[in-house]
Amino acid sequence: MSEVMEIDLAEYKLSCELRGHDDDVRGICICGDAGFATSSRDRTVRFWSVNQQDKRKYKLSKIMLGHTSFVGPLAWISPNDKFPEGGIVSGGMDTLIMLWNLSTGESVNTMKGHQLQVTGLFVDDNADIVSTSVDCTIRRWRNGQQVELWEAHKAAVQGILKLPSNEIITGSSDSTLKLWRDKTCVHTFVGHTDTVRGLAQMPGLGILSASHDGSVRLWDLTGEVLMEMVGHTSLVYSVHAHVSGLIVSASEDCLSKIWKDGVCVQSIEHPGCVWDAKFLENGDIITACSDGVVRIWTANKDGIADSSAQESYAAQISQYKLSRKKVGGLKLEELPGMESLQTPGTKDGQTKIVREGDNGVAYAWNSSDQKWDKIGEVVDGPEDNLKSPTLDGIQYDYVFDVDIGDGEPTRKLPYNRSDNPYTVAEKWLLKEDLPLSYREQVVEFILQNSGQKNVSIDTSFCDPYTGSNAYIPGVPSRVSDVQSKPVFKHIPKKGMLFFDSASYDGILKKIAEFNATLQSDPKQKDLSLTEIEQSRLEAIVKILKDTSHYHCSTFGDVDIALLLKLIISWPVSMVFPVIDLFRMVILHPNGASLLFKHFKDGNDIVMETITKVTTAPALVANQLTIIRVLTNLFKHSYFHPWLQIHRTEILDAFSSCSPTNKNIQVSYSTLVLNYAVLLIEKRDQEGQSQVLSAALEIAEDENQDVDSKFRALVAVGSLMLDGGMKKIAMDFDVQSIAKVAHSSKDTKIAEIGADIELLTR
Repeated sequence: MSEVMEIDLAEYKLSCELRGHDDDVRGICICGDAGFATSSRDRTVRFWSVNQQDKRKYKLSKIMLGHTSFVGPLAWISPNDKFPEGGIVSGGMDTLIMLWNLSTGESVNTMKGHQLQVTGLFVDDNADIVSTSVDCTIRRWRNGQQVELWEAHKAAVQGILKLPSNEIITGSSDSTLKLWRDKTCVHTFVGHTDTVRGLAQMPGLGILSASHDGSVRLWDLTGEVLMEMVGHTSLVYSVHAHVSGLIVSASEDCLSKIWKDGVCVQSIEHPGCVWDAKFLENGDIITACSDGVVRIWTANKDGIADSSAQESYAAQISQYKLSRKKVGGLKLEELPGMESLQTPGTKDGQTKIVREGDNGVAYAWNSSDQKWDKIGEVVDGPEDNLKSPTLDGIQYDYVFDVDIGDGEPTRKLPYNRSDNPYTVAEKWLLKEDLPLSYREQVVEFILQNSGQKNVSIDTSFCDPYTGSNAYIPGVPSRVSDVQSKPVFKHIPKKGMLFFDSASYDGILKKIAEFNATLQSDPKQKDLSLTEIEQSRLEAIVKILKDTSHYHCSTFGDVDIALLLKLIISWPVSMVFPVIDLFRMVILHPNGASLLFKHFKDGNDIVMETITKVTTAPALVANQLTIIRVLTNLFKHSYFHPWLQIHRTEILDAFSSCSPTNKNIQVSYSTLVLNYAVLLIEKRDQEGQSQVLSAALEIAEDENQDVDSKFRALVAVGSLMLDGGMKKIAMDFDVQSIAKVAHSSKDTKIAEIGADIELLTR
């Protein structure tokens, strides 16, 4: 008991930092005595084994590669005959569940079935894998095959926990927990006011839940709340308990908190969001941070890191805080440096705030001496902090409630008396996506409500778009006169995109080249074109080139039959120019209608071709042309039911093909965008959620081409205009994706990022 008390009362300090992941560390799985595994946005699972020379230290011993998007939940399989060193199960945003043999670090099974991101996993006593997903389902897998499926909640299932009784607890975006016995829900736990994200067992007491509402709760199995732990200032992502009675939670607020008897006894700062936190058996804590670093914290004096490591970590925290520190509503690091004081002011008394070390310092222009006089540091005293209104954690002299009318919610307008009201107005209008033409009204509102109506203001402000100077308004006006709904730059997407240009001469030349190869091979000569068939292809091209007569030109049934015959019979290495010609025939009204007859007759040549060209070894040219065929099918409404029916097969077939080929990236993202437009029109919620997942996967991939990423983001934004899809996107961490996009150097990426950020508010 004395050892437990020592853990309870001692302060946790840094033991070590484990570096290896290239992006956010998302999940932690304790793997018995062998070590632990971590998952990451970098698409890897990594195993950290115990250092045999020092049992309190760990080393990276395995990197498991296979997921095509970020990896989340993990589960441990204890050593057995099949896995002598144990196994790991992982789930990802790519909808896959992968089983890894820890002895080799290789994947031994991939389970496909979930339609959206996998969010929770456990392995039961019979070695079955049980999983949850944003697709609202629970699935049971046995020997790699799905054996059970049931809908658990009406909203995304965010986590799952197995109880010793073999009952199951799930947490969901519907704000509830559910207790399951077999496939029957025997109790629903109601109390949280937002998504239930993390679940854990509190030994001997009940169930712990972590929620986006900022709280951690302890429940007994009847659904009664035994304890509520409040202290985090943002979303809580995970919770875990130790036999000592300690609880650890991880949050978006960059803190890992340690709780005892419902009271927070310590907060551990991190240089980023803390996605997960777990206790080791000895009481040490592992945390997973968005800076890509795994950290171990200990209350044991012998395990604490040396002073240089402690100082290094303190410097990381300091630097992180500095990067987030704001002065006058602006980030400190974005303030101009001292060199900006070399530029003369424009009028006597003009003020400027510059960065000096870790502080913002105000200067005023002295016209008579032609120099900047130092006024002092821009700091908020502790008394002012208590009195000053706060917005997003920052104190201001004023935070105005602005009614923009038209049923829109009240907006918050922060202002400090030292700010230039023109700059504040312009930044606020951009942030709220309101027309810049309202700037003068906003300035008037600020001056009136801050009691600065007669203050002389620097009028040297320059409009970033027109280059014109602002003027001081002379006619009183109210911001509430502004009547405007949010105006988006790129959403919703109206209409669909098609691939409607082709090098017909190049297509015919390549077909002739392949045909000559077939004719020269005795084994394949029967597959070659006759002279009549060659002339038919030339006639098809002639019709396609004459776009001005598409309304009256026609093909013969024999033309379509010839193309389909070649697609089916020609060797897979030679078929792509025929598929490319087929793509253009689809855009011709008569060609498409003749093709549709084959669909109605049960001759699904397109699905057969997808199978043919995606079977290894898959050729880039084949994949590219068939994706463009599918994209062009959207042009005709009579193909829409077929596209809906085969949505899952189509998206699965091409979601990970040739991830570095720019043309395929753009083609696939166009296909996804067309699906988004179609399924919004059809009000197909299930389909929309799957397409949203596919689009987000493209949008967060750093290797994607700009055009591809843009089209994916347009799909995301368009889908999010539906409230249900918005909630799913928020659970997918769309805020961080939008934030990265908004900061892009590419104008259109930044614009669609701003559109999506506006939607998340």
